Amino acid sequence: MKNVGLSLLSVVVCSNIVFAGANSGKVLEPSIIIPQIEDESVSGFYLGLGLSAVSTHEDDLDFFSVTEGQDRTGDLSLMAGYDWNEYIAIEGRYMVSVAKEDIVDRTSWGLYVKPQYPVTKDFKIYGLLGVGGFDVSGTNHFGDNIDSNDISLQWGLGVSYEVYEDLSISVDYIQVASNVDATAFVTQNVDVSSDAITVGLSYHF
Repeated sequence: MKNVGLSLLSVVVCSNIVFAGANSGKVLEPSIIIPQIEDESVSGFYLGLGLSAVSTHEDDLDFFSVTEGQDRTGDLSLMAGYDWNEYIAIEGRYMVSVAKEDIVDRTSWGLYVKPQYPVTKDFKIYGLLGVGGFDVSGTNHFGDNIDSNDISLQWGLGVSYEVYEDLSISVDYIQVASNVDATAFVTQNVDVSSDAITVGLSYHF
């Protein structure tokens, strides 16, 4: 009987609370708090500026050869790209010589697919694969005019590191041209190739 009495008392108290709330004329509604989400996304576009050490050389030599048969230039590199997502980008480059070692002036351009892999939040490795143009002019020591140009496959490898928010530094290698016919170069009637090592700074919008 004691338990029954306590149960009835509880029902009466709860009923009074409910009716008291009803008589107040106010309906209590649950409040919903929507968290504010900060948009930290960027547009994906980026622009960059770089300095390139470029070797244009007879085909049987390479970037580091020090024998006769190659000429080096210092190039200014302009870069523009779009990060499609975290792992793939599209990038275009234009390079023009601003300093030369000996006899040639050169320009080149390229449009690349850029697969990239974030090793850490700030550090990436990437590749470059695409098509580009190459043009070399000048006069060799024999008085022959150098005029060689080509549009062909280009490829490269590089790394980048975000040194500050939206600002990154990169270092990469690109094979600009390979086996391009030249009626004259340092010597005569040879095929030439060209390679570039670029240090760049890019800003991501």
